[in-house]
Amino acid sequence: MNLEALTGAVRALADRAAAAILEVYRGDFAVRHKDDHTPLTAADLAAHRIIVAGLQALTPDWPVLSEEAAEIPWQQRRDWGCYWLVDPLDGTREFVKRNDEFTVNIALIEAGRPILGVIQVPVGGETGYAWRGGGAWLATGAGTPRRIATRRPASPLIVAGSRSHASERMAAMLARLGEVDLIPLGSSLKFLRVADGSADLYVRLGPTSEWDTAAGQILLEEAGGALTAFDGRPFTYNARPTLLNGDFIACGDRSVDWPRRLLEDAAR
Repeated sequence: MNLEALTGAVRALADRAAAAILEVYRGDFAVRHKDDHTPLTAADLAAHRIIVAGLQALTPDWPVLSEEAAEIPWQQRRDWGCYWLVDPLDGTREFVKRNDEFTVNIALIEAGRPILGVIQVPVGGETGYAWRGGGAWLATGAGTPRRIATRRPASPLIVAGSRSHASERMAAMLARLGEVDLIPLGSSLKFLRVADGSADLYVRLGPTSEWDTAAGQILLEEAGGALTAFDGRPFTYNARPTLLNGDFIACGDRSVDWPRRLLEDAAR
């Protein structure tokens, strides 16, 4: 497959979804809650419909797993070799708060690993994208896309943190790193900031879903970073019945033993 051409087509789809999201965002909208108590708006559903229809037309033989249509039995999806993994509106809580920190996430998964990813930021029009072997790129508005890369850690460490999921356990971990500049961000913007060298680290404790991380993972990997569990293993997808992820570390410099630095006894 021509991953570069496919990435271009997916970027166009993400742009269309972003336009539909902004149409809702600029007006009055209702908020419902799903069974897991997460919010749902007309923007989530509009983006979902645009992306799913577009991907099915683009690659009719590949299934699509979207957050808004995730009730696909494990017995059915366990045999998928190649499929699309989509979060039509990542950061619905931020959308509802109207703080502009939400994204569109689209990833292509092959044999359990992301091989293409697009993160589109509707407010501002920024798009991060990557494909296997093609590097990671950032486009802003009508400007020429630029290749992005992670950076070696500096002092103070810049940590992209969740705006909606802070905890005492996280604070204790970050305290072990020494001087830290914590930048709170919503959605997959945190992956984008580590991939483009604006931050060194993003640590997440507690559950996320596979559609939250896949696009960010390929961007990080192609930019020189990594997304791993605390045991150092890279994330894999569609490998078990649950679609929930465990704790993870998204880092710019994969030569650093981040699990040891985050977990070692502070008294040592």
